[in-house]
Amino acid sequence: MSECNHDCSNCSANCSERTGAKTDFLEAPNAMSDIKKVIGVVSGKGGVGKSLVTSMLAVIMRRREKEVAVLDADVTGPSIPKVFGVKSKAMGNDMGIFPVETKTGIKLMSVNLLLEDDTAPVIWRGPVIAGTVKQFWTDVMWDTVDYMFVDMPPGTGDVPLTVFQSVPLDGILIVASPQELVSMIVEKAVKMAEMMNIPVLGLIENMSYVKCPDCGREIKLFGESHIEEIGQKYGIPVLGKLPIDPALAKNCDQGVIELFEGDYLEAAADRIEAL
Repeated sequence: MSECNHDCSNCSANCSERTGAKTDFLEAPNAMSDIKKVIGVVSGKGGVGKSLVTSMLAVIMRRREKEVAVLDADVTGPSIPKVFGVKSKAMGNDMGIFPVETKTGIKLMSVNLLLEDDTAPVIWRGPVIAGTVKQFWTDVMWDTVDYMFVDMPPGTGDVPLTVFQSVPLDGILIVASPQELVSMIVEKAVKMAEMMNIPVLGLIENMSYVKCPDCGREIKLFGESHIEEIGQKYGIPVLGKLPIDPALAKNCDQGVIELFEGDYLEAAADRIEAL
């Protein structure tokens, strides 16, 4: 028998390394939940547009007549309710918590749907935050969901680790921006996914360029992109490049992301649907 290199992606052996790392900590969803596919949206650093990508993908899949949900795991910086224009609070009963639905029927759960004041800071330590995210999976009655998107906080700390270990992710998408420094951060996220035996479905670059409104020329404000190089290095496809688009920013600020226009993430949606 050859020596194990801890890379389960191309190995069919049902060894303890495979079963122990991935399944020992998995949590069962609420008994009232039937969730078919779970996709994590991650990044190695903050401010690159995870919530935007998460929201847009949820909208695209809903437009394809799928049952869609978003679990906002970014507890200290929740923005999903704002992006969707949701102001009502989540309710519950003895069996669990009901998610709040958007205008088009996307189910949401975020800490801001539980707080009385949306602007109140969440000053909790890591284990408490991680436990809250786990409860969003175990205590929320999601009902039938074809695709759940998990909007993760940045980095490789407590919460991403909790999601990777507790929730049966079918894959993750890594969001990045074009700066050269970010390429190192992206590689950290890729390597963490490999260590946790989570498939990386693809890379998405945000703030890739801005299009001149007069001549249509694409201006790369942050210099040349390195996302293709990273993708080639790890054999991961680049599934989309989002521009700096004032219209998208306006959709988010006004809470009407469900009205966005553009086909920037159709390839990513196709990849997810192919699962």
